[in-house]
Formats: sequence, C-alpha cells, structure tokens
Amino acid sequence: MPTTSTSPAKAHRRRSRRRPPPPRQPWCCSFGLDPLNSTGRSPVPAPPRTKPAAPLSRRIRSPGRVSPIDDLYKDATSACPSARLSSVSEYPLPPLPPPPPPPAVERPKGTLRLRLVAKGLILEVDEAERVRRESRVVDKVLREGGGSCGEVAVEGKVEVWAVREVVEMMLEEDGELNAMRRLARGGVERAISLLEVSFALMFDRGVNDCLKYLEAVPWNEPEEEKIKSLLSRHSSNEAASQDLLSRLQPQNSTSSSELVFELIQSITKGTNNNARKELRTLVDSILSRTPIYVKCDKELDKTSIYRTCHSCLNCMVELFKEASDLSPADQTTISVGKGPLEGIYKQVEDLNWLLQILIDRQMGEEFVDLWANQKTLATMHKRVSPMVRYELSRISATVFIAMGSGKLHCNGEKKLSFFQAWFGPMLVDFGWLRRCPKGLNMTTLEEGIGQSLLTLALMQQQALFLDWFEAFGRQGRECPNLMKAFQIWWRRSFVRPLVSS
Repeated sequence: MPTTSTSPAKAHRRRSRRRPPPPRQPWCCSFGLDPLNSTGRSPVPAPPRTKPAAPLSRRIRSPGRVSPIDDLYKDATSACPSARLSSVSEYPLPPLPPPPPPPAVERPKGTLRLRLVAKGLILEVDEAERVRRESRVVDKVLREGGGSCGEVAVEGKVEVWAVREVVEMMLEEDGELNAMRRLARGGVERAISLLEVSFALMFDRGVNDCLKYLEAVPWNEPEEEKIKSLLSRHSSNEAASQDLLSRLQPQNSTSSSELVFELIQSITKGTNNNARKELRTLVDSILSRTPIYVKCDKELDKTSIYRTCHSCLNCMVELFKEASDLSPADQTTISVGKGPLEGIYKQVEDLNWLLQILIDRQMGEEFVDLWANQKTLATMHKRVSPMVRYELSRISATVFIAMGSGKLHCNGEKKLSFFQAWFGPMLVDFGWLRRCPKGLNMTTLEEGIGQSLLTLALMQQQALFLDWFEAFGRQGRECPNLMKAFQIWWRRSFVRPLVSS
C-alpha cells in the first residue's frame, strides 16, 4: 500500500516547478496608489512591461545623460490617462511680475573723507556738518575748501575701529555720559587708542573724556609706557592732561637718594626680622634697576649710608659690652631671641646688607678701613661666648669674599690693617660659621680668604700663613683650608721668585 506522505525530495521538485511571482510593477508616487496597500481600494492598472527594469547601477544619472527612471515614469503616466497633467495646458499659470526696482539712495549733500595714512584706507562720513562742530581739524579743512565736502589725513598708526568709534562719539547726543560708558566697556587699551585718534582730529571733548577715564583707573606697565609716549607727542594739551600727568611726574623736589636713605633707616629701626628681610629685598630690587654706569651719589648718598653704618657699629659695641658683663654660665646659655644676642644678630644683618649695597656701587673701600679700626669690638671678641662673637666674623667674611673676588680695591696698608685686626678671629670662629652659616657659602669664603691674603706683600703673607699653619694644626677642619693659597705663596717666595736684573 503506497504511503500518503510525500518525500522531501518530491516536495522540493514541486516547489521548483512553480512559476516565480511576477516582479513588482513601478507605481507613480504622485498620481497613483500602492498596489500592495491594505486599504481595500482597487489599484491603478499597471502599464504593460515593455522592457526589463534597468539595474541599480544604470539608474544613477550621469552628466549629459537621461536616467532610465524618466522612461519608467513616462510609461506609467501613459498607462494612466486620468493621471496626466492636462490641466497645465488648459489652465496656464500667469507670468510672474517683474521685481520692483531698488529704492533710490539719497546721497548726502556733504561727505567727509577720513584718509588713514598708515593703513592706506579712506572712511566716508555723511554727517560732515555735525563732525565739523566737534573737530577743529575738520572745521579747518572744510573752511579752506569752501564747502561741505573735504578730506582729512589722519596721521599715525591708528586703527580703523578707533576712528569709527571716535566719529560715533562725535555724533552721540548725550556725549559725555555715553562716552564714559563706552570707555568703561572697552578698558584702558581701547581708551588709549581713542585718545590718540581724538588728539589727531583735535576732538577736544573726546580728549577730555579719555583723559578723565584714564586718570580714574589703574594701568599696567605697558599701558603706562603708551600713555607717556602719547602725552609726550601732544604736549600742547598739557593743561587738559594735568591730572593725568600728576600720576607720571613727581610734584615735589625730593630726590631719590633722600628717599632711599629714609627707607634704609626705617629698615634698620624695624623689629620684625622676617618683615625686615622682605623690605631689604624690596629696596635691593629698586636699586638694581639702575644700570651700573649711572649708579652714583645722585641715586645713593654715600655719606648717609656710612652714617647709618656708624650708628649700627655703636649699637653693636653697647650690646657686646652687655654680653661681656654676663657671667660665663650666662653667656653659654644665651640664645637667639633672648638677651643681647638678638640685638647683635640684627645689627650684623643690617651692616652686611649696607656693606653689600656699597660694594655693588664701588663705594665699599672706606668700610674696610672703618671695620679695621674697630679696636673695641676686636678686644671684646676674646671675652664673650663663641656663639656671640662669631657674629663679628660674619661681617669679616663679607669683606674677605669681596676682596678676594676683586670687588674691593684697597691699598696694601688698609688690607694689612684689616688682616691684623680680623684674620685671627676668623681662624677661631670658622668652625662656628661652618655649623651656622646663615646663608654663607663656606667654600667661597675659604677661596676669598686665600685670594685676598695673596694680594699682600710676600713678607706679610709669610707671617699670616704661619699663623694659619699653626691654627690648622690645632683645630683641623675647624679652621679654613688655605693649602692651595699656601702653595702659591711658597712657589712665589722660594721656587720661582722674581729675580731682579
């Protein structure tokens, strides 16, 4: 009995014998309906298929050719008579009216031409008469021309926007109020540019408004230089810019040297060490702005500086007398911030600072003589505690470094007097300076001592080197290392001496 089931192979053969469905016919998207819609309406009859549909690659329109889509569209419309655009021929559209002509521009009777010389541009201003009432330059040009038209040359490197804004300031009704608002919005940089144009056009109201605004606001250094340059080129308006010039020109006759001396005295009388250090840095920055070749007594009064040095030395003598009157036990327990040591430290800081100012201006030679003659301090150096007396050697260290580097030019007599007074204390205090350098470079100090010692006569060097040799044998590294300078002295004295002819 045959089975009713169909094998998969036979089913596949039956499906393969079925005719494929006809391709979907194109439809007019503008005039017909989709044949596959679900609205139930009868579809528009499709036109007979005259030729196969073109592949997608041929439907891309290329320049100068007709797309096959146009042919399909023509076939679809020919098969649908009701969809033809017959109304186009029966009801023609009326022609478009021509566009109206542009309105005629009324030319002003008077036109002012502003020629920017540096830019090579010309700006035209219609309100020549109103500008004429504000600008003396424009009024002069128009009067010389005998009419309401003319050309004004604006010299200088002025900007186009600045000229336009100045003209707008001339045409404003409430001039001063609007001008101040305009200047406040623009800032100092724009106000300087507007002031330059106002000067060039002799626009007095604009000049006064710009000067009033600049006088009321702060400037930075580049803006200050621009204002100085602008006012120096237009010195004829000095009366209008008097308030502004008061911020640039000193009104009294006080010299800078007098003010510097007052600042120095104020620092030496101060009691806050941190604040005094910051103020010393400030004064140094002020003095360093002047080039070395113009640093003279006009900037800094040498006599006043040395008078302050004498005052500091007198205070130090009194403080050392107070420290020497203490018992040895009290001297060993003395510390910074208590007793005379605080005052000694303050006076040493001030003296070193003043000495450095004098050295930088080649005025420190007299201080070497002044310090060498401090016999009282040199005598009390032996009676006070090492932690007190080594402060004196900090001043000597500054002199040794400056002398060894060639910044102090003293004669042999002054140098020998200084060595006789303070070379011995330096050998004793060098260990304390190494433990408490307070910013002192010990290597630089050793080189300075050796180089300055080599500037003396050979017989004088011999006595001092022998003192150092003995002290170094007792103290070791608690004494400065002058071996290199000692070798140079030995070579000059005994190995390769200068033989007279």
